Amino acid sequence: MDINTLQRFFMWCTIINGAWFVFAAMICVFASDWVYRMQSKWFPISRDAYNVVIYSFFALFKIVFVVFNVVPYVVLLIVG
Repeated sequence: MDINTLQRFFMWCTIINGAWFVFAAMICVFASDWVYRMQSKWFPISRDAYNVVIYSFFALFKIVFVVFNVVPYVVLLIVG
């Protein structure tokens, strides 16, 4: 696999995962009550606990996104 293929791979991984993050964040911002009602039907959870879980999920998602998508793509751009 050459460097151009890896660059394109990580470019598309970054675009797709970034779009997915923005989409999920927008759903949680604009339809948070609906999402909470759906989740609380499946899992007995308080609203405060739900907010902590969602906040933690987005924090972890951002860290994983940056470490495994953005950083390799930027490194390949610098190297290539």
